[in-house]
Amino acid sequence: MPPNVKYLDVAFQREVEKKTHVSFPQLKYPSLRDEGLRDPIQWLMGKAMDDGAEGLWRVHNGLYDLEEFIQRHPGGAEWLELTKGTDITEAFECHHIGPLAEKMLKNYYVRDAKTARNSPFTFKEDGFYRTLKRTVRDEIEKLPTNLSNHTDMIMDGLLVTCLVASALSCWATNYWLVMGSYIVASVSLGWAVIAAHNYLHRRTNWRMYIFNLSLWSYRDFRVSHALSHHLYPNTLMDLEVSALEPLVYWNPMRNKPLWAYFAIVIEQLLFPFMFILSFCKRMSLIFLRKDFFEKHIRWHDGVGLLLPLWMYLASGANLHTVMVNWIWIVCSASFIFYTTGSNAAHHHPQIFKDGDEVSDVTPDWGMHELEAVMDRHEVNSSCFRVLVMFGHHALHHLFPTLDHAVLEHLYPVFLEHCEKFKANFRYMSQFELFIGQIKQSVKTKPTLLSEKKRAF
Repeated sequence: MPPNVKYLDVAFQREVEKKTHVSFPQLKYPSLRDEGLRDPIQWLMGKAMDDGAEGLWRVHNGLYDLEEFIQRHPGGAEWLELTKGTDITEAFECHHIGPLAEKMLKNYYVRDAKTARNSPFTFKEDGFYRTLKRTVRDEIEKLPTNLSNHTDMIMDGLLVTCLVASALSCWATNYWLVMGSYIVASVSLGWAVIAAHNYLHRRTNWRMYIFNLSLWSYRDFRVSHALSHHLYPNTLMDLEVSALEPLVYWNPMRNKPLWAYFAIVIEQLLFPFMFILSFCKRMSLIFLRKDFFEKHIRWHDGVGLLLPLWMYLASGANLHTVMVNWIWIVCSASFIFYTTGSNAAHHHPQIFKDGDEVSDVTPDWGMHELEAVMDRHEVNSSCFRVLVMFGHHALHHLFPTLDHAVLEHLYPVFLEHCEKFKANFRYMSQFELFIGQIKQSVKTKPTLLSEKKRAF
């Protein structure tokens, strides 16, 4: 038996018996990962148990007290409120491209942490990510300041289209006009929620609230997506992978239950109801967790109810018609969002998943990001498609706070650094990713290094 196969067999056995990371065996298995409702707040609680931040904010091996800085944080107080008591190293590194934040952080230093970081990722000064970040910093200075106007216009156009079409679906009496309006409203809402993801990574802004028209909470999505998935993609710390377990398993796992082999069918049945289920789950936590209402419920949790109110007032239709049409629109938009997301970039046998063999158990964070993502030529060729189909995916993972319109101008220096550091940036067609997602959901054996395809 080849040594690497033997290693993975032992690693899988260790996972079963001791619950440790397979690809990164030096790490603790995430606390609370397999318990409760697998909600974002529970994920934060489990992370705080593992990070050794001692109730403060941890960056690398230092502990910092940012309590007095919360309300002055340029990105908005919410980022620091959510992450108190956790290790924010990855978020700090990729959310702050300029050097100012690092200089200011020194003013809030308390002491060194007592434990090693429970993360495999490194940020060496001469490594891929920090070297690329310095170059990107210089490139941004050369770009026009109004590039984001284009994405803003697309976002606003989707919102207006959704509002007009949803009201028209209730007002119209002609069957074909009703159906046409319903389809347009559903697609525009689904796309608007995806496009709002361009804004919720950044500092507080009004467009991020458009996400909540889905009934989902952008605050929850900031945790599950920006703080979990983006920072630890396809690892056991990725909530977007674990949240669908035990119905869908995207990580390779021996002895998958029988239903796991019908994941593509389960997805079609589940995805239309995910927006509503997310809302219900969040509301149920008010009764299940002490102080949840006071600490985590915000005024914008009610934004999703503004859409049916608008449909009722604008169309003059009866309440029953409005509610039926609204539920259909939300469920259809939910299907569009989740189908697009699940087939966008991360699920394919050639993409890293926890369990796969790695060449380095302490990789550069940027190098890992590229191992866990694929890009698509047909999506990246259009700013509109980029915004509504999670385009420029690799660059967005590396620099999530940059507008998508800015990312397309960074490819020359990005590709140059990928070649220099042999980073595994790859393209794949949307159809290949769709087929790959199905294969990944039934995959039981980890991928060996010898089986991986590399771009450089």
